Amino acid sequence: MTAILIIVAAIVLLVLGYVFYGSWLAKQWGIDPSRKTPAVEMEDGVDYVAAKPAVLMGHHFSSIAGAAPINGPIQASVFGWLPVFLWCVIGGIFFGGLQDFGSLFASVRHGGKSVGEIIKDSMGDRAKKLFIIFALLVLILVIASFVNVVAGTFASTNPLGFRSGPTGNETTAIISMLFIVLAIAYGLITNRLGVKTLPASIGGIVCIGLMIVLGLNFGFAMNRTAWIVMIGVYLTIASLVPVWILLQPRDYLSSFLLYAMMAVALVGIVASAFTGTATFQLPAFIGWKTSLGTLFPTLFVTVACGACSGFHSLISTGTSSKQLANEKDAQPIGYGSMLIESALGVISLIAVGMVYKAYTDGEFGSPSAAFAAGIASTFGTSTSAVYNVIYALLTLAVSVFALTSLDTGTRLSRFMFTELFLKKDEATYKDAKGIRKVLTYPLTGTLLMVVIGCILGGLSLSQIWGLFGAANQLLAGIALMAVCAWLGNAGKNNKMFYIPMAFMLIATTTSLVMTVIAKIKLVAGGTAAWGDWFQMLFAAAMVVLAIILVIEGIQTFAAQANKKKAAA
Repeated sequence: MTAILIIVAAIVLLVLGYVFYGSWLAKQWGIDPSRKTPAVEMEDGVDYVAAKPAVLMGHHFSSIAGAAPINGPIQASVFGWLPVFLWCVIGGIFFGGLQDFGSLFASVRHGGKSVGEIIKDSMGDRAKKLFIIFALLVLILVIASFVNVVAGTFASTNPLGFRSGPTGNETTAIISMLFIVLAIAYGLITNRLGVKTLPASIGGIVCIGLMIVLGLNFGFAMNRTAWIVMIGVYLTIASLVPVWILLQPRDYLSSFLLYAMMAVALVGIVASAFTGTATFQLPAFIGWKTSLGTLFPTLFVTVACGACSGFHSLISTGTSSKQLANEKDAQPIGYGSMLIESALGVISLIAVGMVYKAYTDGEFGSPSAAFAAGIASTFGTSTSAVYNVIYALLTLAVSVFALTSLDTGTRLSRFMFTELFLKKDEATYKDAKGIRKVLTYPLTGTLLMVVIGCILGGLSLSQIWGLFGAANQLLAGIALMAVCAWLGNAGKNNKMFYIPMAFMLIATTTSLVMTVIAKIKLVAGGTAAWGDWFQMLFAAAMVVLAIILVIEGIQTFAAQANKKKAAA
């Protein structure tokens, strides 16, 4: 019954957080349903496209989820379920939800522009450029991490081609490819043929079911390296085409898989408590120091998207703010999506708890595999047909969400790379001159980020993820600082940002400094591999950038305080 109590407590607390704290934030900031959003005022049919709330919810939720709320909590489970549970719930309500909602709202009030533009408005142009460089470094890690995850769930050792009796990876690969075709068809049907959302959604769900049946019987085999190249080509195209063709419909349709995955998990958790098919094996608390490191700061940079993620702020200000049709939808999309993701983080924690002994014995190749096995075990033993079907479907869902985050992350990197080289009086790359016209051209930034991300994606996931968590959470601290500074300049209440902002900056900087020190010792001892050098230099660069940005932020807050004092 422990598993049921954990998930019920999480759902109740998250719902209360949304109803009370989320609504309070909306009132404090002055959400105005009558005010036109950038998606309506600046619609261009490419990036600024007003979406129906359900469609945008699907895009936003699928994009922020990815594989992180599964990988993070499962890796952090070595501390016990209680620390991870508390951070997912408390972090989701007061840290992650605050950042996501605040970033989306601030971007909408800045013409759908990125966090960089929000920083420029409150902290100056230099701070904006430093932030964009920082964010691009994080996006490289995002692309590398998820390329690694997706290629790993697609890769096969069988000869290239279609085959019957597929392995789980081959099934996942063929369904994911068909999913892209379905998304394009859905986009054309709803945006060009005028078919309503409800009948189109029903048809899409039916097609997803047919694709799953097909994929369970016929798969596609290709090795890992080939998949990395294929994913790179796909990302380049996906980041450049209009959002209504692929990004919106793909994310919306994939959200049904995510909802279904969570529903299946909940059914399995409840059923196992009464049937005894699986038991929750994870202790409440294992220790302050484990194989992963010390609880502080390791827990807070490992759980990542299950509680708070800087990547979310980039999505909120990069794609979602350009599609928000009405400000009143900012709370359910920005704040609500984060809390649902926190619930997914708790579900992941319960899943690994069902197979914890096998997980610690190294029986699973990845946290995603442990997640799929943990939920599938609540329905039967590993030799049963229902176990194998559910395992395959859950593995598919994880890969679909990772690919969704890749789509969005690559498009975000294109936006930010262009912003980095544009001058104040230049709106798009068409206004730039000379070499800057080449640098700001959409294809330039896209190719650069995809190539670097795919090359790094060839590294082991542990080498990338060790940096991704800390860098991602440090980005969250800076995003919280940016929105806090903007609200202060706008004369709105920003005190709720102080503690989350300070905590995230301290915890993540501490983690990165610890990484730098550890890698310096390896270098000094002559035992450092290429990955150690990469982590050391990358972490050091991020610490320096973060310190400079924090100094800029402190100066901004000091100026705001002096202004208030003078006015008083």
